[in-house]
Amino acid sequence: MIGLRPVVFLVGLLLSALAIVMLIPALVDLRAGFSHDASVFAVSSGFTLFIAVSAVLAARAGEIEIDVRQSFVLAALGWTAAAAFGALPLAFSDLGLGPADAFFQAMAGVTTTAATVITGLDGAPPGIVLWGALLQWFGGLGAITIAIALLPAFHVGGMQIFRVNSAGGGRRALPRVAQILTGVGLIYVAFTAVCATLLWVAGMTGFEAVVHAMTTISTGGFSTSDQSIAHFRSVPVEIIVILFMILGSLPFLLCLQALRGSPRRLFRDQQVLWFLGILAATVVMMTYWRWHHGGAPPWQALRAAAFNVVSIITGTGFTTADYGTWGGVAIAAFLFLMVVGGCAGSASSGIKIFRFLVIYEAADAQIKRLIQPSGLFVAKFNERPIPDAVASAVMGFFFLFAASFALLALGLGAMGLDLLTCLSGAASAIANVGPGLGSVIGPSGSYATLPDGAKWLLSLGMLAGRLDLYTVLVLFVPAFWRG
Repeated sequence: MIGLRPVVFLVGLLLSALAIVMLIPALVDLRAGFSHDASVFAVSSGFTLFIAVSAVLAARAGEIEIDVRQSFVLAALGWTAAAAFGALPLAFSDLGLGPADAFFQAMAGVTTTAATVITGLDGAPPGIVLWGALLQWFGGLGAITIAIALLPAFHVGGMQIFRVNSAGGGRRALPRVAQILTGVGLIYVAFTAVCATLLWVAGMTGFEAVVHAMTTISTGGFSTSDQSIAHFRSVPVEIIVILFMILGSLPFLLCLQALRGSPRRLFRDQQVLWFLGILAATVVMMTYWRWHHGGAPPWQALRAAAFNVVSIITGTGFTTADYGTWGGVAIAAFLFLMVVGGCAGSASSGIKIFRFLVIYEAADAQIKRLIQPSGLFVAKFNERPIPDAVASAVMGFFFLFAASFALLALGLGAMGLDLLTCLSGAASAIANVGPGLGSVIGPSGSYATLPDGAKWLLSLGMLAGRLDLYTVLVLFVPAFWRG
């Protein structure tokens, strides 16, 4: 059996931090005159801290060491606990959210998914708005941490290709990883601060700038308005958000190296080049489509296409237009873009660019072998041969992603939802995008009208997608718990 004591201890520490962070929106609401909402946050903080301290005291025992299986349990349980306790202020606020709605909203927060059941954000208490941004900001940082430290170390979905090496291996790898994570965390904070400053200069209020900076760099997509970024009707704001959505989708480890004096590593990285190339090509294609088939003026077509394409492919989920009305080609393109995602080691989710690159290189090598059976062709990533284990893991991930998407869509269909809502809702949840397609959960829609069963199912999809599927789905295998 798996020893859960260290897992409970670490989850207790996580909830302790969450409880302290809850006091920030409480103070914001108190200052803004929303005393009831401030008290809700304060009581939720106290209850969360009580449970957290109880878990820490009950599970403390000498040095904390966890193995592979315990790490998977920790990741899934940590995210679930953060969503469950993060839902408390939402459930007991004046928003009128039921358990399914509150948990769905909190899960969307910690998984950096822009799906929401809340309407009337323009007049909502500032603490509630800030709480969503805080959940996404810390969720994005947690996702980067897992992408750098956990998934590569345990060979999840081909991520071992990005494993941080240590000269001595073994226990010596821990200080090395801790040092890197500290540097990445500082860059994450710095990017957020710069983004907030620029948005404030561009015309946002200080509160709006801080909220949008946190949800932009985390590729989360929560906004202060039901209209999202369209509310501001500002070209400078859109340009700034586009820039930082892209930064949030780049490998933070390479960003760290670039700031330390090695920028060539970032701009020579194969997945970064592919990511930027796919972005540019798709923006050009959608601009042409909006111009020639949608009748939009060239500048307006470029503006709408650039922002919404970047938002969807990075998994951020901000919107400035209802791209669901752009026609069949646009709907098909955005449905595909939802699952693409950004680069490995970023705050973005989705399949990730490097997996498409690995599959492409493997297929290209295989085709060349068919043409020249006696030739030697090796699939490479960043000029290095791709190990067979990585290629197999990536192909396995593609199969698992497709199977999870199909099951999620079928589950939504069983609840009476239409085909487009099922397909886009499943893709959006598992890729942590947020907005879907169609009249129900489209770019200007809300998930509030979905049945509670769909919200619970989509919450599971968001969690699995955020943790690269394997980390969650392995927990449903009986053999995982034996031994």
